Amino acid sequence: MSNTTATMSDASSPPRSRVDQIWDYMAFLGPLAMILILMLIMAWQAPHFFRWPNMRAVFVDASLYMVLAVGMTFVITAKGIDLSIGSILVLSSVVMAAAIKDFGIPTPLAMVICILVGSFCGLMNGFIITRFRIPDFVVTLAGDLAFRGIALVYAAGAVFYRFDDAIIWLGRGRIWEIPVPIVIGVIAIVLGYLAYNHTAFGRHVHAVGGNLSAARRLGLPVNRLRISVYVLAGTLAGLAGIIMTGRMDAIQATQAQGAALHTIAAVIIGGTSLFGGRGSIIGAALGAILLSMITNSMVLLGFSFFWQQVAAALVIVVAVAIYTMREPTTD
Repeated sequence: MSNTTATMSDASSPPRSRVDQIWDYMAFLGPLAMILILMLIMAWQAPHFFRWPNMRAVFVDASLYMVLAVGMTFVITAKGIDLSIGSILVLSSVVMAAAIKDFGIPTPLAMVICILVGSFCGLMNGFIITRFRIPDFVVTLAGDLAFRGIALVYAAGAVFYRFDDAIIWLGRGRIWEIPVPIVIGVIAIVLGYLAYNHTAFGRHVHAVGGNLSAARRLGLPVNRLRISVYVLAGTLAGLAGIIMTGRMDAIQATQAQGAALHTIAAVIIGGTSLFGGRGSIIGAALGAILLSMITNSMVLLGFSFFWQQVAAALVIVVAVAIYTMREPTTD
């Protein structure tokens, strides 16, 4: 039995080709090069961009999407997509706020409930996708509407605010002058990197995304793996909900609009293949930082919000065009 397991693990992680190694370099160097170019532009146009208070704001903003990007990288690597993580984030946060404000549940337990709600939403996404064989895009788009709708119905336009110090600390606290959200984001990236690149789970996710039929023939639990990546994405969305609530000291059901697309953009810019089977956790983190820097720099340069969206879209298109050049044209 152990020999069979070892064979399956080895088969699901074939020797890496030279092209795969080049992809890894591109996933790291691509967004890093764009970050350096942007830094040179800002050094010329707005040197105050590099002041620590501003850079701290950039990294705090990016840290939320770093957490979300870890889960999204696993989902897209498994040849899926999750358009509902923004709504999962909001629903989890609203449930946590209601547990504290309306039912008097202790804050630590409410935070656990927040994460569990995110996990459950991810489980529902994965179960429906695998059980009824409905495309991921359709299920998670419907989930996006349903989860936010539930949050809107319950909150009824109310804003929950003034939370306990534990939640505020996770959103605004400092550890040796480093904001706690940045610390959490870095921890998420490190743990995600280890799980993605150095565990059987990560190898199996790559196998499922790389060739679903081959993964089934190897005996991999394909449906369980696909469900697991959605549960992971939902769990991290719940964690991100706590961070966002603490940072704002408030939560309402209309927040986090566009969070899913922003996260997907960071993951794609970071080199994760839309065709599945290949990606980069470090690249996703750099993608999140790049998008945060673009938004911040365009504010400093006086561009309107609409031009910020245009700039982010151009970066995404260029990144996708570069990475898809080396993808096969057939499945």
